[in-house]
Amino acid sequence: MTKSMPSSSNIILIGMPGAGKSTTGVLLAKTLCMSFSDTDLLIQEQRGVPLQDLVDNFGFAGFTKIEEDVISEISPKNTIISTGGSVIYSERAMKHLQKLGTIVYLSVRFPEIMCRIQNISTRGIVLHDGQTLEELYEERRPLYEKYADITIFGDNKTIEEMVTEIAEKIKDKK
Repeated sequence: MTKSMPSSSNIILIGMPGAGKSTTGVLLAKTLCMSFSDTDLLIQEQRGVPLQDLVDNFGFAGFTKIEEDVISEISPKNTIISTGGSVIYSERAMKHLQKLGTIVYLSVRFPEIMCRIQNISTRGIVLHDGQTLEELYEERRPLYEKYADITIFGDNKTIEEMVTEIAEKIKDKK
């Protein structure tokens, strides 16, 4: 089911770490002649430290508040925006992103996520104390689905195939 598309020209990518948001986003930006922005990099640039340091120092609640504040301040135009996987915990950030453009959920099943993520302890993944990656996946999946205007299923697809599918679905909605 697809919701009505916002009028803005931005495309916002959401999904689990390892879903391919940053890699897909860069290629999608090149394909559609758009700019590219990665909110994880914006957070690191603003704070001057790696994401993992922020997660370690501020914990789940502190990091998600930092993320919310940074995202709520952006106002790009004609940009592919790759978000951190935890963005869906902030209703304020998600409402802001919904105003900025079309939200595309890159859905990848958990076994594929496990194959793709090699550096869980240094990647800046926001987990609750004692939470497994699989538990995180199950917790987040309904939130990604809730906010998605378009869902792209990424299992067994190349980045190029995903980019083509996103571009076609965006074009169909205009």
